[in-house]
Amino acid sequence: MLHYAIIFLVIAIIAAIFGFSGLAGTAAWIAHVLFVVFLVLFILSFFFGRRSPL
Repeated sequence: MLHYAIIFLVIAIIAAIFGFSGLAGTAAWIAHVLFVVFLVLFILSFFFGRRSPL
């Protein structure tokens, strides 16, 4: 998921360089949403994924 966030961020930067402001804004928003989802899932798996040995 982090991979997709980075890809959309790169697309947003390239679109901004070429002047496609609508596409750049949309790609940046998608990258932001994917990064937040990745961060939440990472934190949840960090806390709930640990199991103590029995």
